[in-house]
Amino acid sequence: SPNVIGAVALAASLKFLSQVGMDTIAAHEADLTRYALEKLTSMSGIKVYGSTDPSKAQDRVGAIPFHVEGVQHGLVAAVLGFEGGIGVRDGCFCAHPYILRLLKITDVEYAQFHERVMHRNRADLPGLLRMSFGCYSNFEDVDRLMNMLERITSGNFKGNYEVHKPSGSYFPKGFDPGSVRKYFTI
Repeated sequence: SPNVIGAVALAASLKFLSQVGMDTIAAHEADLTRYALEKLTSMSGIKVYGSTDPSKAQDRVGAIPFHVEGVQHGLVAAVLGFEGGIGVRDGCFCAHPYILRLLKITDVEYAQFHERVMHRNRADLPGLLRMSFGCYSNFEDVDRLMNMLERITSGNFKGNYEVHKPSGSYFPKGFDPGSVRKYFTI
């Protein structure tokens, strides 16, 4: 059967975007990107990939890849999610060859990671984090993320996290991912 709900949602989204105006949305995204780059580039322990010049924010999209020195990307994503209610993307973003090149992963290291994955161990694979902005994002969202990153870089987060090796995802110690099923059953 046709995706009627999807078609209605798409039409409503397009109507909203045209009412607000794509130029307005692009300007808002550039303002948030500029603000985030100013904050990120002044923080110690954070490396931003791509253009870091806030004055050129209008020339890039509102997605900023970064790395927290000395902390595995999956752990940073978990702390942001569980303790800050902040969603970021972590990993290689469907651009594995490019990310591996950025991170200077050698062929030997790649072979070692590949071998671990073949044995169902995705723990501590290379990757980055990525924050992204939408038309609903605001400056308070950026401030909240920066505050959490400061906590993470200083080791001042609450949870004791452990990695689930088959997925490579981090969870607070004792957390049962299956426990959320009760919220999704009828």
